[in-house]
Amino acid sequence: MFQLDLKSRKSIYEQVVDNIKELVIAGVLNSEDKLPSVRELSKALTVNPNTVQKAYRELEYQGFIYTVSGLGTFVTSPIHSVMDGKKAHELQDNIRRDIKELLYMGMTRAQINELLQELFEERGEGND
Repeated sequence: MFQLDLKSRKSIYEQVVDNIKELVIAGVLNSEDKLPSVRELSKALTVNPNTVQKAYRELEYQGFIYTVSGLGTFVTSPIHSVMDGKKAHELQDNIRRDIKELLYMGMTRAQINELLQELFEERGEGND
């Protein structure tokens, strides 16, 4: 599935969260795909099951996955994903901050637009 960087400043659970989010966003994991159980993933990554459980809880809180008792943990369908206004506002603030930083570092508006266009094309959005 993915590997952890033991030398990273990020905690193991944060790396698990980030990696699973990346797989979902990139479309490697599709909606309703079943994730490995906590025990399976902890064994595969050789980490404590509590670490994986904490990561799954965080992903569920963020709306990327859901758990059905007795059946397992699944990827949330984007249309059913609940994105609260606070989280959307936080992400928009991050984008604004990052674009300002790119401009400060010398990137032109055209380069930023090109980067955004590439991101949309990766998602199959194209020109809108």
